Amino acid sequence: MPEPFTLRAASGLPSTPAGLGDSALVMIDCQNTYTRDAMALDGVAAALEEAVTLLRRARAAGIPIIHIQHDEGEGTPYDIRAEIGQIVDLVAPQGDEPVIVKHFPDSFVQTDLDDRLKAVSARNLVLAGFMTHMCVNSTARGAFNLGYSATVVGNATATRSLPGPTGVVSSEVLQSASLAAIADLFGVVVPDVASIPD
Repeated sequence: MPEPFTLRAASGLPSTPAGLGDSALVMIDCQNTYTRDAMALDGVAAALEEAVTLLRRARAAGIPIIHIQHDEGEGTPYDIRAEIGQIVDLVAPQGDEPVIVKHFPDSFVQTDLDDRLKAVSARNLVLAGFMTHMCVNSTARGAFNLGYSATVVGNATATRSLPGPTGVVSSEVLQSASLAAIADLFGVVVPDVASIPD
């Protein structure tokens, strides 16, 4: 079999991340939803700690930071009016960092995220949050479709096991496959915050 390759490489797109200082940070759905009960993600505590490190660097660099919060209404695990749907305290917005509420997996759909990013002349994005296979993946694809260059911090994302057509797909396999799918075309994937240059 031939060696695997990415469509990014075939298309001549960058394989390394833009500098953090030249980027905007988008924190996707870092909500209490994913820390407990049926929706608890495998590795969520470690991912949140990596997200804390990412936020510290971003705040120190003075770059735009936008938080995304998913809402599915009252009584759901994504009820932003209840504690379950709030952003985890560890990574909660500070100062004037905006929060955009969304209703679809792609953070750009029926929100003003694109307008806010254009207002600060952001073309490079750093993405982190939950779930890797769903809203992180969808947002990375949406960003690509709109002409942004995205970098996903793998260790600041997490997912859960899912039923598959031939049995359970473990969270470990799904995490790896989801990041590989992003890295094939839609963005650069780095393992951790330390892999992003200043």
